[in-house]
Amino acid sequence: MDYESILKDIKPTTDEKEHIDSVSSSVMSFLQGECDDNDIPARVALVGSVAKNTALKGKSDIDIFIAFPLETDKKKLKKTGLDLAHKCCDEFGSDPEHHFASHPYVTTHIEDCEVDIVPCYAIENGDQLKSAVDRTILHTRYVKAHLTREQEDEVLLLKRFMAMTGTYGSEFKVGGFAGYLCELLIIHYGSFENTLKNAIDWKYGETIDIEDYGTAKNFRDPLIVIDPTDRNRNVGAALRLNKMAEFIQSARNYLFGDNKRDYFYPLKRELDKANILNEFKNRNSEVIAVRFQIPDIPLDTLHPQIKKTTEALERKLNDEEFNVFRADYWSDEVMTGVIVLEMASSRLNNVRVNVGPKVFIKQACENFIGKYGRENCYIQDDYLVHTQEREFTVASDLIRHIFTREHIGMIKVGKNLKNTLISTHEFIDIGELADNPDFLMFLDDFLNPAQHISRC
Repeated sequence: MDYESILKDIKPTTDEKEHIDSVSSSVMSFLQGECDDNDIPARVALVGSVAKNTALKGKSDIDIFIAFPLETDKKKLKKTGLDLAHKCCDEFGSDPEHHFASHPYVTTHIEDCEVDIVPCYAIENGDQLKSAVDRTILHTRYVKAHLTREQEDEVLLLKRFMAMTGTYGSEFKVGGFAGYLCELLIIHYGSFENTLKNAIDWKYGETIDIEDYGTAKNFRDPLIVIDPTDRNRNVGAALRLNKMAEFIQSARNYLFGDNKRDYFYPLKRELDKANILNEFKNRNSEVIAVRFQIPDIPLDTLHPQIKKTTEALERKLNDEEFNVFRADYWSDEVMTGVIVLEMASSRLNNVRVNVGPKVFIKQACENFIGKYGRENCYIQDDYLVHTQEREFTVASDLIRHIFTREHIGMIKVGKNLKNTLISTHEFIDIGELADNPDFLMFLDDFLNPAQHISRC
C-alpha cells in the first residue's frame, strides 16, 4: 500500500505547521510573561496532538495548559487560570468561551486557530493526581519520549482510518478511540498495519499494559489499555463496545479487501432527498419521528441524555410488544433534537397475554386467579395466564402518553430533557427536515449503517 501519497493528503502542510507554531508560541509567551510579571508560580505548557506532532491536517487545535504548584488552593487555581485566559483573549482580540472539565477552562479563536487555555496542577506522576486534566501534561511527555518520528506518521494513518470509519473521537457523541489511545496503540504495536493485524483478533477485555503495571484485573471494559502515566486508569474506558467492534470489523474489511485507499477518504455518496425518503417507503416500515427543543447544556451532557432517552423509549415500545426495527437520534446541537424510530410493527391487536406464575406455585396461582377470575385464566406452557385488553394498540399513542408530566417516569429520561420533551415534543414527517444536509446525512447513515466500515 502506498501510504506516502495518503500522508501527503492528511499531514498538515508546512504553512499550516508554521502558522500553528507561531500562534502557539505567541500565546504561550504572553501567558508565561503574565505569570512571571505577576509572581504567579505557574508554568505554561503546550500539550495535545500539536505538541506531539500527531495532529491531522485541519485538526491542529492548540491546547495550552497552565500548571500550578500542587499546594495551590483549588479556588485560586480556577480564578487565576480564568483571569489569565481572559487577559490573553483581550491581548489577541478574541472572545472567550467558557467550558468545564475538572476545572473551568476557556476556548477561543486566535488567527483562525482554536485555542484551549486550561488550568491544571503540575503533577509528576499519577499518584499526585488532583483532577483528571492534570494527566494531560504527563501524556504529552510520555508520547514524545516513546513515539519515534516515523511512528508519528503511523499515528496519523490510524487516526485518519478511524475518522473515516466512524470510530475516532472520545467525545460521547462518537464514543470512539481517543487520540492518546491511538498513540499508545502505535507505541505498543509499532505501526498502523500491525495495529490492524492485531485488532482483528481482539476479544472482549483485550488488555494492553505497556509498562507491565499488572492492574488490568481492576477493570471490566471491552478494551483495557493501562495508562503508562497512571497505573490506576484505563485509557480505553470511554470506548463504547460497538465502536470497538466497528473498528475490529473495519480492520478485517481493510486487510482482506481491495479498495484500501478509499478507507482514508470520505465516503463517495450523493445525497438525494427523494431517493432517501423513497428508500424508507420501499422498506415498508412506519417511521416515527419525535422532534423536541434541546436544553442549553454542554454537548457531552446533551448527547448521553438523548441517547439514554432514545434507548429507554425503544425498550418500552418493545416491552409493550411493538417491534422497533432500528432507533437513533439526531441533533443540530443548537435548538433541535429528533428521535427516529423505524417500526417493524407499530400497530397491534386489541388483546395481549398477561403472564402469571408457574402452575407449580400454588399460592401465587390462587392469588392470580383471585385477581383476574378463574374463568378467565388458562395455561400457556407451564404458566398461568389470562387475556386482557391492551391499553395502547398504536405505538405513537403510547409515546404521547409517556411524554406527559404524569407518565414521563415510565421510561428513564435524561434529567435535563424531561421538561423540554414534555412541553415541546411533536411528531413530524422526516421529510420536514430532509432539506437540512446534516439530517439528510443522518438518514443516509440510518439506512446504510455498514457503509462506513466497508469500502467494497
